Amino acid sequence: IHTGESIVVAPSQTLSDREYNMLRTTAIKVIKHFGIVGECNIQYALNPDSEEFYIIEVNARLSRSSALASKATGYPLAYVAAKLGLGIPLPDIKNSVTGDTTACFEPSLDYCVVKIPRWDLHKFQRVSTKIGSSMKSVGEVMAIGRKFEEAFQKALRMVDENVSGFDPYIKKVEDEELEQPTDKRMFVIAAALRSGYSIDKLYKLTKIDRWFLQKMKNVIDWNTYLESLTPEEVTREILLKSKQIGFCDKQIGAAVQSTEQAIRNMREELSVKPFVKQIDTVAAEWPATTNYLYLTYNANSHDITFDEEHVMVLGSGVYRIGSSVEFDWCAVGCIRELRKLNRKTIMVNYNPETVSTDYDMSDRLYFEEISYEVVMDIYNIENPTGIILSMGGQLP
Repeated sequence: IHTGESIVVAPSQTLSDREYNMLRTTAIKVIKHFGIVGECNIQYALNPDSEEFYIIEVNARLSRSSALASKATGYPLAYVAAKLGLGIPLPDIKNSVTGDTTACFEPSLDYCVVKIPRWDLHKFQRVSTKIGSSMKSVGEVMAIGRKFEEAFQKALRMVDENVSGFDPYIKKVEDEELEQPTDKRMFVIAAALRSGYSIDKLYKLTKIDRWFLQKMKNVIDWNTYLESLTPEEVTREILLKSKQIGFCDKQIGAAVQSTEQAIRNMREELSVKPFVKQIDTVAAEWPATTNYLYLTYNANSHDITFDEEHVMVLGSGVYRIGSSVEFDWCAVGCIRELRKLNRKTIMVNYNPETVSTDYDMSDRLYFEEISYEVVMDIYNIENPTGIILSMGGQLP
């Protein structure tokens, strides 16, 4: 399956240390052999049962994968590659995120990133929904959390605003659908887990690593547990655990037969609120200077303070057929104008391919969902002087 069609999780969760270092060493050897200076990404096929691997492609350019790697780690790949192209050695280039260390390091992550592609295949009548080695996706989203389940459910909501998470009721269970990768296979997996398929059976059908299947099962099991409760039985602990594994208010509301607003009110009464965390490329070993932020319930303090006045701008979300880069240009233009007026800006967007999600465009970048719940959470935390909705196209 093409990389652009795959769900990508960083840092890698299922490679052993030995496999990881084997692929890393090979990459360095290949790049040295070709004499590449600057940016290069290498894609491998690795046999899960042995240490046999193949190099599928070597891209000595900035591709969509590079943009994702850059946004996932906070390491400014394009900026550093341009400096290297000008002949400046790596140890002399500053890491623009910490503003203190050099760019000669490997980023370490104290969070989990999940990238999911978006296919708009339902807009075409005769197109096969099977995905393979040719790229059909028209955009992608990136979600950040402190747990895989949290980031995974966030990402599913980002891809399609009509989906409330890892929902077992969207598709029906069919073994054929599990064997063939399609644009909606994760929802068939959700339905299969709901109807009692074992992890081993799903592994045989899908060949998705058991680690991921177990994490998906955790979400479905918790959803099933929530369905056995009435709204009155929901305690602070239950609410917090739900939020920690990525459930949105709407999803909890649907499971306990209540509403999104009722769950939100309950959450505010019990003060179950998200915390703002900062991406710093060095797993908090050095103080960061950029405000590249995400929300999580798997935390107990904010990484930043909220004592300045900002104006909040909502981005356009995922690229789709009929709404893509032109709205990102509107959002970036809006932020630039606000800067000229000496207003501090907050950007909310989750598309790793965009300029608006570059951390130096705005004063604060929230890499977050554009949904009523999350935008209101950020609004309540930041208390901005204004909020601009009209620059993000269809979604806001």
